[in-house]
Amino acid sequence: MDSQTYVEALGKRKGLKRLLPFLGPAFIAAVAYIDPGNFATNIQAGSQFGYMLLWVIFASNLMAILIQSLSAKLGIATGRNLPEVARDHFPKWASMGLWIQGELIVMATDLAEFIGAALGLYLIFGIPMLPSAIITAVASFLILELQRKGFRPLEAVIAGMVLVVVFAFGIQVFYAQPEMAPLMKGLFVPGFDGVSSVLLAAGILGATVMPHAIYLHSALTQRRIVGENEVEKKEIYKFEFIDILIAMLIAGAINASMLIVASALFNTNGIVIEDLDVAFNHFEILLSPTAAILFGVGLLSAGLSSSSVGTLSGDVIMQGYIKRSINLYLRRFITIIPPLVIIIAGINPTRALVISQVILSFGIAFALVPLIIFTSRKKLMGSLVNKKITTYASWVIAAIIIVLNIFLLYQILFA
Repeated sequence: MDSQTYVEALGKRKGLKRLLPFLGPAFIAAVAYIDPGNFATNIQAGSQFGYMLLWVIFASNLMAILIQSLSAKLGIATGRNLPEVARDHFPKWASMGLWIQGELIVMATDLAEFIGAALGLYLIFGIPMLPSAIITAVASFLILELQRKGFRPLEAVIAGMVLVVVFAFGIQVFYAQPEMAPLMKGLFVPGFDGVSSVLLAAGILGATVMPHAIYLHSALTQRRIVGENEVEKKEIYKFEFIDILIAMLIAGAINASMLIVASALFNTNGIVIEDLDVAFNHFEILLSPTAAILFGVGLLSAGLSSSSVGTLSGDVIMQGYIKRSINLYLRRFITIIPPLVIIIAGINPTRALVISQVILSFGIAFALVPLIIFTSRKKLMGSLVNKKITTYASWVIAAIIIVLNIFLLYQILFA
């Protein structure tokens, strides 16, 4: 990853141009917040419960802004990413355990992203899932190749793919014409309707607050623009926080639009969508063939961009926790195998996506708890140490996530 000093990055820039060198890392991390797993959970939630779980997306997005800001801040303050800091401060056995769970999380992430992109190709062009998966694999290798040219080309392509998803769902919301009164109630009034709604809420949380994005963001900021002193580091963080706000608000709007469209189109017509291919067909029936194609294009774009982010995260996790690294292309090849097995076995791809998101929700605490611990240490963070209110809010978020995951585990094993 290319790096610059604070002075080199700013040069003689003035006004909004001062912000430009700092934009990018949050957009790469934000891709993890709009991957195909989000499509599965948000579409199902909207079709089954209407606007009721919209507040979960809103709350998850607020959590994401705080969490990603902590991750970015850790990289800026220490010049090291979260797994590296954890390796320095935790016993070897703990680092090994965190590495293993981190790899499992990346596998679940890659599963969702790869299957989602292949499903997008299948829906748009009618290409069978196995050939679609092979095409997806080739495309994901090409996107990874951009990293050789520096971070800017990779950021530009990923940001472009995010804009494709924004465009697709912006048009969908326009044509769906949602009712504003129930929409606003769902956005601001928390509520559940039985265990299934809680399970879906956990899936939404797992799809929105992504553990691998927590690891990756600290790596993206650790040496990108380097501050020589505490003043420069604080200035860098201010700029990066703006990057985070912009990227996370876009990601939150995309997630909300998925649920809103599903509610306005499917729930109001008494249609519960549990499969994305069924959603595609109903978009064509209820709106138009163009609307269905836009849905497929959004799914394909989200899957392809997210697959590269997952691969980069896996490399950060391995290098950080155990000081080992494998070729990115070899890692990409290895992570292709599980989704190919699922596709060949004929397992329902949407079901696999939803399950992967529930698995991801269990990994959040293992990334978030160390992150809170480290960013609360003055000796480690210097002037960027958490304020007390930030630490308190972070622990409340961690507690909510952990309690929700314990409840989920109980429901899965004993209910």
